[in-house]
Amino acid sequence: MALVALLTDFGDSEYAGVMRGVLHRTCPGVTVVDLFHDVQPQAVREGAWILLQGFRYFPEGTVFCCVVDPGVGTDRAAVAVRTRRYQFVGPDNGLLYPAVEADGGALEVVRLPVPPGASNTFHGRDLFAPAAARLAAGEPLATLGTPAPGLKPLHFHRQGREGEVVRVDRFGNIITNLPPVPGKTRYRLRLGGFAAELPFYPAYGYAQPGELLVTDGSSGTLEVAVREGSALERLAPLVGAEGGSAGSLLGMRIVLE
Repeated sequence: MALVALLTDFGDSEYAGVMRGVLHRTCPGVTVVDLFHDVQPQAVREGAWILLQGFRYFPEGTVFCCVVDPGVGTDRAAVAVRTRRYQFVGPDNGLLYPAVEADGGALEVVRLPVPPGASNTFHGRDLFAPAAARLAAGEPLATLGTPAPGLKPLHFHRQGREGEVVRVDRFGNIITNLPPVPGKTRYRLRLGGFAAELPFYPAYGYAQPGELLVTDGSSGTLEVAVREGSALERLAPLVGAEGGSAGSLLGMRIVLE
């Protein structure tokens, strides 16, 4: 029996718990773990980044049940995908694509039918969780739906030293998809209307308390941080991020050169 890992934007709500209940009811004895439930609401790109960075740390054969689905109830496709080492279930809106490609690409894709009577607003409960449970129980992916030609692509912007903000974590660190430049000790930052030259440190603790810095994060990409503080709180008012929320920075172009 395969492990099921959940990724959603449901946050601190009942929705993830209901999905866990469906998984256990459909596949008694299944082990269900949470990858993350605090994706910013409807933030498909952030969810795709988190899945891309996290999936490889799970045991081979894990079924990833992923729901960041602003198009729920529309004609967007729902899919199940098999790769070299894993299986993925979720909306075909780009959410699954980067992780699937990172595991060698899709070996098999099926479009899932929407069950009669399914809610138009909760496919996590009525469509994706039952499909993931069937896969976890060992049912062949081909039996879940009809063959589909592939997945809707999602690519993170990167052109030279310009990338994008892919995530703002709970500490207020602004995470990018830009790799570090070996040996570089200072970076010129441009984000929205803000520009500055910032020091690079190999870890937060090398900076002074309250100092704005650049470091190489756990994903192997650069992040902007404040030691013992929040880069989000520091920079949001300066970069033109509406409302100053984490979600307002997602997808913004950022230069670190």
